[in-house]
Amino acid sequence: MILTWHHWWQETRRSFWFVPAEIVLGAVGLAAGLIAIDTSVDLHVDTNWPLVFGSGAAGARGLLSTVAGSMITVAGVVFSITIVALSLTSSQYTSRILRNFMGDRRNQVVLGVFVGIYAYCLVVLRTIRAGDEGGFVPSLAVLGGLVLAFVGIGFLIFFIHHISVSIQASSIIATAAAETIAAVDQLFPNELGDGAEEDADGSPAASLAGQTWTAIGARKTGYIESIDGDALLAWARKHGAIARMERGIGEFVVEGAPLLTVAGLTEPNGKASAEVNEIIAINRQRTVSLDASFGIRQLVDIAMKALSPGLNDTTTAVMCVDYLGAIMARLARRGIVTACRLDEGEVRVIARSPCFESLLAEAFDQIRQNAAGNVAVLARQLQALEIIAGQTSSSRRRHALRQQADWIVAVADRTIPSSHDAAVVKAASARLDHVLDASSGQPSGTPSATGTTDWAD
Repeated sequence: MILTWHHWWQETRRSFWFVPAEIVLGAVGLAAGLIAIDTSVDLHVDTNWPLVFGSGAAGARGLLSTVAGSMITVAGVVFSITIVALSLTSSQYTSRILRNFMGDRRNQVVLGVFVGIYAYCLVVLRTIRAGDEGGFVPSLAVLGGLVLAFVGIGFLIFFIHHISVSIQASSIIATAAAETIAAVDQLFPNELGDGAEEDADGSPAASLAGQTWTAIGARKTGYIESIDGDALLAWARKHGAIARMERGIGEFVVEGAPLLTVAGLTEPNGKASAEVNEIIAINRQRTVSLDASFGIRQLVDIAMKALSPGLNDTTTAVMCVDYLGAIMARLARRGIVTACRLDEGEVRVIARSPCFESLLAEAFDQIRQNAAGNVAVLARQLQALEIIAGQTSSSRRRHALRQQADWIVAVADRTIPSSHDAAVVKAASARLDHVLDASSGQPSGTPSATGTTDWAD
């Protein structure tokens, strides 16, 4: 239940309506507060400062009606511009980054300000009465409406600037990369250390091969968005069982398919299955905050779209490769192991997590496969691998980097007919070999997997 409420709260905070709703409530409260001051305290502002506060009921109504009508019109324009920006972004880049626009706090605040000013004017308007109705004009509140009108103008100018910047390729790619790097820092905080190697098995799980495993099926279809690890450990302890995840965060699960398997629980009943499905949140789409591979997927999709014959935007693809290299360089020194949760020395939970090799393949494979003959993209991939290689001394990770280099060089040899263009890729490969050989202790110039022996032209 806690995970369900947490999931709901996170979705609500990311929604396009939550912040505007808060601002509208704040504007209504501000209007009510200023009206209350005008009602309870006679400050004589209309007589002391007639040029600022002096206004009859008709004038006040006209002012607030104009401001309210203008703001709701501008709010409609802002919403229309946002929809157009989303459509352009979806068609030119990828639909998977639409959530970044919808969750952009600045877009939400701008919409909230315009709607909030409209709500403020409505609240104040209903309190204005002419002389035959009792004669009341809340001077402070009317002045507040005028001030808010100028605030709205400022926000309109800011929004036009912000939306024009945010739909540029460089801004979209940088934002997606920054969100992914933040997820990497949160999910993999521990440094691997110089010369350290990850445990291929993940720890004591290898000793559980003789166990009999019983499957617990998923109760809905979708992507695994989050897992409450503490609750899953408590569930396994309560039942004296060992829970092994069959699907990890970001993976797709079908209703009825195994969500996890359990050892030590003879036949999972309906209550046990329901408890497991409460612990694991399944949603219609993936999120970056707990799924770094989805952030990588977004950049790969943008690069794939840029490399398509319809767009043929090599510069955007190169930018994606650059930022993917930055993400993988961040991951190169982080410990990424399969997590086993222990309870009093006994294994209770065997989780699933990505490995460096799978994340590297996610970042480079499809771009390489679709960059045949593109010298700029293939060479930049090798340069990115060179940067990543400089961040790790793990032999397993260096081997994965060398494999990627081999495959890139093979694509270049097969698809680049010009010897001059092919030399650019081979030079980048040679520089990568030099970095890999230096970090592995091989002397410079030793033949490597790519077959190059000299790291300079």
